[in-house]
Amino acid sequence: MSLNFPLLLVIAVFVCGLLALLDLLFLAPRRRAAIASYQGSVSQPDGVVIEKLNKEPLLVEYGKSFFPVLFIVLVLRSFLVEPFQIPSGSMKPTLDVGDFILVNKFSYGIRLPVIDKKVIEVGDPQRGDVMVFRFPSDPNVNYIKRVVGLPGDTIRYTADKRLFVNGESVAEQLLGSEPGTLGSAELYREKLGEAEHLIRKEMSRYRATPDRSWTVPAGHYFMMGDNRDNSNDSRYWDDPNIPKDMLGMVPDRNIVGKAFAVWMSWPEPKLSHLPNFSRVGLIK
Repeated sequence: MSLNFPLLLVIAVFVCGLLALLDLLFLAPRRRAAIASYQGSVSQPDGVVIEKLNKEPLLVEYGKSFFPVLFIVLVLRSFLVEPFQIPSGSMKPTLDVGDFILVNKFSYGIRLPVIDKKVIEVGDPQRGDVMVFRFPSDPNVNYIKRVVGLPGDTIRYTADKRLFVNGESVAEQLLGSEPGTLGSAELYREKLGEAEHLIRKEMSRYRATPDRSWTVPAGHYFMMGDNRDNSNDSRYWDDPNIPKDMLGMVPDRNIVGKAFAVWMSWPEPKLSHLPNFSRVGLIK
């Protein structure tokens, strides 16, 4: 069972804040009253007794200590920046397994935590953005892909691995080749919208895909991985609970934010393989 971390964080902030408020309004005044009563009943008050009378209950002490820290974390990850780790190679060569990335949470609008309701419009995803979103078939799972299709676009991906947007071929330039999983792979520089980035294609005939087209409905986006033949993306999603004309599409309500930087890489989190910072930089 996957944990809903945003919900747990909100609950923790609420409980800690409630404990701090309870102490401020009721418990602290009682402690002060008890100290005043004690000091008035003896000629020479004992400092140890006063310290005991003024001691906060352990639960209240922890609540007051954690509240500001948890509140800051909640604000940062809900409205500003949230960290993620890349679990697969679907975005190679742009992002690799073990990359730790930062995601801008307000690029596409301010959303309330947990319920993810947009309350302030800021901007919309642009073609070529690298975006984190909740998987339509399982919103508890976060995915990261590149925005290929905007609302109203017609997307076509051919059997010879060419991408067309609204009938126009997306510009790409061959850069070289490298070993692939079933033969060789080729690296290309692709210009998608205003974004120039690298993509990877497996050249084995076993990686051939059928020629298909999609029309992106309003309020939805078509997503693809830069590792074109090793990516579970909009081209392949199938869910009987989703209307046919929306299969493979990411609804606006599932958007988490725009990935903008790699701040660390740690493919194997163990002492024998320490994190490295060679891939630190902005995401194109």
